[in-house]
Amino acid sequence: MTTPTPDTDYQALLAACARGERSALHRLYEREGSRLLGVVMRIVRDHALAEDIVHDALINIWLRADSFDPRRGSARGWIYSVVRHLALNTVRNRGRELLLDQELADSLDARRSFEHWRQRQDDATWAEYGGRIEHCLEQLEPERRSCILHAYVDGCTHHEIAGRMGAPLGTVKAWIRRSLAALRECMA
Repeated sequence: MTTPTPDTDYQALLAACARGERSALHRLYEREGSRLLGVVMRIVRDHALAEDIVHDALINIWLRADSFDPRRGSARGWIYSVVRHLALNTVRNRGRELLLDQELADSLDARRSFEHWRQRQDDATWAEYGGRIEHCLEQLEPERRSCILHAYVDGCTHHEIAGRMGAPLGTVKAWIRRSLAALRECMA
C-alpha cells in the first residue's frame, strides 16, 4: 500500500477545507484521489460508480471537515472512513433498488413529467406561483429541468434519475443541487 507523502498534513488540509479553502480540497484530491478510488473499487467493483462515490465523498469531506475531531483518530483515517462508509452504504442501497419495468420507465420520460407538472398548475396551490415557477423551470437546461421534475414531480431517487438520464450519479446530484439554487434565485 502506498504511504502518504511525509510533507502532507491532512489535519491542516481538513482545517483549510472547513475554512472554505477550495485549494485544500484540490490538494487532498491530488494526494489521495487515486488511493480513495482504489478503496472504493474494491468495495463496489464498478469504475464509474466508484468515481461517483469518490466525488460524493469529497463533497461530504468538504462540507463536514469542521466535524473532524483529532482526539478520535487521524485526519487521513477520518477521510478514508468517510469514503469507505459511503461506498458501503451505496452497495447496501443498490441491493434495495427495484428494477423498473418498461412501462414505468416510459412514464418517467422528461416530456411526460413536464406535461404532468403543467397539469398540476390548475391546482389552487399553483395559482399564485404557477407562472413564476414555470418561467424559472423553463430557464433551466433541459437535462437539469428533467432531473428536477423526476425528483419532485415523479418522486424518483437520485439513482433512478441517473439510470433514466444515462448520467453519472454525482452529475445528477450536482445538477439537482445547482438547479434548486437557480430556482430559488429566480423565484426570489
